[in-house]
Amino acid sequence: GASTPSRKAAYMSEDQNVIKGHVVAELRGPDGELIARHESENLITSTGDQMYASRGAGLVTSATPTGMKLGTGSTAPAKSGAGAAVVTYLTGSNKAFDATFPTAVAGVVTYKRTYAAGEATSASAITECVIVTDAIATDAASSAANTASRVLLTGIPSKGAADSLTVTWTHTLLGA
Repeated sequence: GASTPSRKAAYMSEDQNVIKGHVVAELRGPDGELIARHESENLITSTGDQMYASRGAGLVTSATPTGMKLGTGSTAPAKSGAGAAVVTYLTGSNKAFDATFPTAVAGVVTYKRTYAAGEATSASAITECVIVTDAIATDAASSAANTASRVLLTGIPSKGAADSLTVTWTHTLLGA
């Protein structure tokens, strides 16, 4: 005969706790006019999941986010492995978050970095961005073990020396 699911299985299937990531990137010219905009969901990596879990439990076993890095790669984002870190690092893009970030309000964590004129310029399209947990002064790609979140950007062309790029991430912690 047909079996009925246990109460434990039914309870577990109803649990919908998730962390939803969202990112907006805006490239502006020297006059402040919008050149390009990208908006999409982003991936929280296995490292990011562990960071939120350990910090939420009051543990200090996971490093906290230190800033962002950009890249020009196209590897699909992944929870772990090669797609969990910046693939083709953009030299000089290792920057701390803007002065008043991150913030945490009503279950939403917001990270923001404004790459000003002269910072992280690129002749190639900027196609990837990560939130990292390692020393932000390191002008090199971070490993997957030091990457909390990653996104592929589309539609963001090269960043000229007079352009600015603002990347804003929100991670929403949704309890069931």
